[in-house]
Amino acid sequence: MKIKVGIVGGAGYTAGELIRILLHHEYAELGAIVSSSNAGNPIAQVHDDLVGETNLVFTAELAGDEDVVFLCLGHGNSKAWLTQHELPGTTHIIDLSNDFRLEVDAEFGGREFVYGLPELNRSRIQQAQSIANPGCFATAIQLALLPLAQAGKLTDDVHVSAITGSTGAGQSLSETVHFSWRTNNVSIYKPFTHQHLGEIGESLAQLQPQLELDINFIPYRGNFSRGIFASVYTPSDLTQEGARELYQQFYQDAPFTTVSDKEIHLKQVVNTNKCLLHVQKFGKQLLITSVIDNLVKGASGQAVQNMNLLFGLPETTGLGLKAGLF
Repeated sequence: MKIKVGIVGGAGYTAGELIRILLHHEYAELGAIVSSSNAGNPIAQVHDDLVGETNLVFTAELAGDEDVVFLCLGHGNSKAWLTQHELPGTTHIIDLSNDFRLEVDAEFGGREFVYGLPELNRSRIQQAQSIANPGCFATAIQLALLPLAQAGKLTDDVHVSAITGSTGAGQSLSETVHFSWRTNNVSIYKPFTHQHLGEIGESLAQLQPQLELDINFIPYRGNFSRGIFASVYTPSDLTQEGARELYQQFYQDAPFTTVSDKEIHLKQVVNTNKCLLHVQKFGKQLLITSVIDNLVKGASGQAVQNMNLLFGLPETTGLGLKAGLF
């Protein structure tokens, strides 16, 4: 069986990662990779890491016979694209923008988008037609908190300090992604108001209804290209041993999320679909550190993980990626 794959918005970082992964996916057949500004140009001319890997070229339109279409468009653009382009009802959609992540936006054009965090919604994803892929910060933070929510142990405000690489801002140039600004620098942005807070809150409430607490989130821009390191802490009556056991049980069947006995760092997950978690207790505070690659587990790798679930494949298929540790 081959899954015919189309990609819309093919010139960006997430599309580049999708192509890299799917070229080596034994069940995927890459077809049309749509980029209105690059139609006719070789893929490897834009995605330099694919030189020698593929002779595919960008197209102006989809072929129309895709089994699944990945939308790698900017936030707000997926709805506009779907309004202008009608896809067959049999075609699965996996959207990487934030257009359909919240419950209020989940129904669009006769489709219902299921929130695609496998560690939370695996069975729903397997039955879905369309998927709203989670945000990168949202993935790291939710994986740090889901076990507490399921156990009803989120009883006080949550504090999050998380730093992301420059690729999290996308490929379009802006002041804060220029090398001269980003190097040897760090800054905060969107404190307490980040767009991923909505999806985090809905996921936690799915496991712990009537949840009433604040998530105080301070996002940082880092002076590196990829990865997210999140420090999440909240008062808890759990012991350190009890918390670790809770997390290990929750993720025992999650192939990409691991609870580490040792302190974790970013290089362990860069270029992979892994999330590593570490749990510690300091006085009344439970500290959970969470690390992911923002472009893989935080975007394209998780999208392929969702594709695998949609088509009845082991969710690890095509995702045996090694970290760039050294």
